Parts: sequence; C-alpha cells; structure tokens
Amino acid sequence: MKKQDLAAVALIAALYTALHFLGVGCPIKALTGVSCAGCGMTRAWLAVPGGHWAEAFACHPLFWVVPLAALVFLFRRRMPRRLFQGLVWAAALAFVAVYAVRMADPTDQVVVFAPETGLIVRTLRQLPGLLP
Repeated sequence: MKKQDLAAVALIAALYTALHFLGVGCPIKALTGVSCAGCGMTRAWLAVPGGHWAEAFACHPLFWVVPLAALVFLFRRRMPRRLFQGLVWAAALAFVAVYAVRMADPTDQVVVFAPETGLIVRTLRQLPGLLP
C-alpha cells in the first residue's frame, strides 16, 4: 500500500465531507439535476452511526460496498489483476442495475430526474435565446 493510495482515499472522503457541509450532497446532481448511480450514499452513511440500517439501505442499497471498494483499491497491487478487474466490473454492474431500477421506480424518494433544477440548465436559461 502506497502513501498516494491512502492520500487519494482521504482526499475523496474529505471532498465529500466538505460538499456535505456546503449543502451539496451530490456534485453531479447539483450540476445536472439528475441523480447519479451513487445518489443516496452520503445519506446512507450518515444513518449508519445511529444504527439506522434500514434507513441506510433505503437511501442506497449498496452503501456497504464503499468500505470494501476502499480496501480493494488500497490492496489492488497485492491481488491478481484479473480478480481486481472482476471486482471492479461486478461493483460497476451492481451500481448500474440498482440505478436503473431506482430511476424506473416513480415512488423512489432518493433518485430524481429533474434536469431543470441543475446548475447547467439554470445557467443556460440565463443566456438569451438558448433555452425557454
């Protein structure tokens, strides 16, 4: 495990912590108005310390993958390359599957598709003649 790996994990955690305290839960959703595949992850992890496991699972059913992914990332040089790639693909497919199911569910309270609320569309609306 290299110092750069630990620094990368720490930087990502610090970035998302800072965004949370700035009121931005998801930078992708803030920009586009569309939830990302990880939407609800921050809320899920905020529920965990209080022991609210059902709430965490409802916010994002793959919240438990994060610490496993961090471990896989940190120890990737000690595992066979094919195993690492297989784990990355499995996680990616799981996230895509959960995302598709959640986007298709009109009762989902976490995932949204509202491009008109995103910073990009709101900014473009300020420019004359681009958007209605």
